[in-house]
Amino acid sequence: MVDDDTWSGALHRLWQAASRAEEVAALADDVYAPLLATPGVHLVVGTRWDEDATLRYMRALDADGGAPVIVATARSMPGAAVREPDGEPVVTRSAVAELDDAAWPEAEFLRRSPGASVVGCTFRLDRNGWAGLSVAVDASADTEEVARRLAQAVDVIVACHTGILQRGREARRGADDALLAEASLQMDSSLDVEDTLRRVARIAVPAVADGCLVHLLRKDGPEFVAATHVAVRQQRALEEAGRDDPWLTSLLTRRDDGDQALFLSGAALDGSPFAGPAPAGDGRHPTVVSVSTLHARGRVVGSITFVYQRPEDRLPDSAFLDSLATRAALAIDNALLYELRRHAVLSLQEHLLPSRLPSAAGWDLSASYEVGDPMLDVGGDFYDAVPRPDGSISLLIGDVCGRGAEAAALTGLARHTLRTLLEEGTAPGTALSRLNRALRQEGASRFLTAVVVTMTPRADGTVLLTTCSAGHPRPLVLRADGSTDEVVSGGLLLGILDDVSYESHEDFLAPGDTLVLFTDGLTESRGAGGTYFESVLSERLSALRGSDAAHVAESLARQARAFRASGQDDIALLVARWNGNTPSEGLAPLHTLLEQAALR
Repeated sequence: MVDDDTWSGALHRLWQAASRAEEVAALADDVYAPLLATPGVHLVVGTRWDEDATLRYMRALDADGGAPVIVATARSMPGAAVREPDGEPVVTRSAVAELDDAAWPEAEFLRRSPGASVVGCTFRLDRNGWAGLSVAVDASADTEEVARRLAQAVDVIVACHTGILQRGREARRGADDALLAEASLQMDSSLDVEDTLRRVARIAVPAVADGCLVHLLRKDGPEFVAATHVAVRQQRALEEAGRDDPWLTSLLTRRDDGDQALFLSGAALDGSPFAGPAPAGDGRHPTVVSVSTLHARGRVVGSITFVYQRPEDRLPDSAFLDSLATRAALAIDNALLYELRRHAVLSLQEHLLPSRLPSAAGWDLSASYEVGDPMLDVGGDFYDAVPRPDGSISLLIGDVCGRGAEAAALTGLARHTLRTLLEEGTAPGTALSRLNRALRQEGASRFLTAVVVTMTPRADGTVLLTTCSAGHPRPLVLRADGSTDEVVSGGLLLGILDDVSYESHEDFLAPGDTLVLFTDGLTESRGAGGTYFESVLSERLSALRGSDAAHVAESLARQARAFRASGQDDIALLVARWNGNTPSEGLAPLHTLLEQAALR
C-alpha cells in the first residue's frame, strides 16, 4: 500500500526523473510502480496515439511483478477518436465489461485483471498526438484517490514531454544557427555565381533536406544551375527535373518577391516529378517539397527547392528556410554583381589598351596584361606601339598611381596624348613634357610614370634605341647570348611640377636581341619570404633566351603571378624582339603602318 507520504515521495522522484529524461518512455517504471502499489489497483496500461487515431505504442504491467508487455504497432482505430482529448486531460471511469474494443485496445489486458472497473486519463502530448494512461481497480479501491494520482502522474508526463520538446527545439535552434553561420561562410567565400550556387546545394543536403535544386531567374524564366541528393540515382532524376520539368518550371515562374517558404505535399504534388507514395519497406516517408524564393536588394534572383523524405518533426520551419534563402540570395546577388563588374572592368580595360600591335618587317612585338586586384578596379597601367613618320616605331608604357575611375580617365588621357604626339613625329622627350603640361592644366590629382623607347633600324642591321623616362622602371634588353642589360633612363614623374624637360639616352639592339618594357607590378611582386621578383628578374629573363616576344611576355607575367604571395598591382609588359633585316627591306612604308594602326 502507498500512503500519501509514500506517494508524495514517489511523485517527487518522478519529477526528478522527468527532468533528466530524454524520452517519455523512460518514465514508465517510475510511473507504473507507485500506481500499482496504490490499494485496489491491479493493472496499468499506457498508450500512445497519432492524431489520426493510429495506435503507435502500448505498454501493460500488472501487480504480480512480471515483465511488462510492450506492443509497438501502427494500428488504425478510427473508433478511438471519441477518446481523443481536445485540450485538458480527461479522466473517465467505466466498468471493464462496458469497454468497446474498437476504442479501447487496452481492453484485452484489462479484462484479464481481477479488477471490475477502469479509471483512465487521456491527454495531449503535442499537436501531433495524444496518450492514455488507464488502471484496472477492484471494489476496494478509492477511485477518487486513484483518479487524483493518475492526474498527477499525467501532469509529470506532460511536463516531461514539453521539456523534451523544448530542449529539442533549443538544440535544433543552435544547430540551425550553426548551419546558417557555416552556410554564410561557405557561400561568401566565393564570388563565382555557379560555384556559389553549388555551395548552397551542398550545404543543404543532408543537413536541411534529402535533395536540393537551385535555379537562377533569367529574363526568359528559371534557369537550372545545381542539384544534389543523398542518393546518387535520385540526384540524376532531380537534375533532369530541374532542367526541363514543366510542372516545376511553372511553379517557379509563379513565385514572386513577397513569397515565404511554400510547403507542398500529398495531392499538391500531383503531376510533379516528386509525386507518388514512398517505396514500402525502405523506411522513407512521403515526399514533402518546399520552395523558397531568393530575393535580394529588391529583386528576385532565383529559388531553392528542397525535397524531404523524412518525419514531419525533422522538417525545417519557415523561419529557418527564409533565413537561409536570404543569406543565399545575398551571396548569389553579390556574385552576380561581381560578375557584371568584372565584365564591365575588363571591357573598359580592353578599351584603354590597343587591341593589337602593328606589324613591321624584322620586328616581333607582343604584350601581356595581368589584372592584380581581386576586386577588379580598373588599373592604371597602359602601353602602346606607335609607327612614326620616319619609319621608326615608338614603344610606350606607363602606370597611373592608384586604381578606379579617375585612374582610368588619366590612363586614357596619357596613352592617347602620347600616341597622337608620337604619330605626328614629336620627339619622345617633348611628348612627355607636353603630357606633363596637360596633366597640370587639367589639375590631375594623381601622378604617373612612363617611358618611351623609339626603335630605329640602321643600315648595319642594328637598331638605335632612344629612351626617355619619367620616373618609370628601366627597360631591360635580353641579348642573343642570354645576357641582360638595363637601359639607362631617368626623369621626374609626370604631373608633379609645371615645367619639366626629359633627356634622351641611346642604346642599341642587335639581331636576336629582345627589348622588355614593364610596369612596377612585375618587379614589386613580393614572395612569401619578403623578396621581390625584381631580384630574380634578370635570371628569369635570361632563361628565356631564344624565345619569341609572346612567350617572353606571357612567361614573365605568369612567373611573377606564381611568385607573388602579396601585392595586388597590375602587371603590364611590352616586348619587342629584333630579328634583323637588310637595308633594302627596311620598315613597312609609313602609310601601311598608319593603316594598320588605324585598324586597332
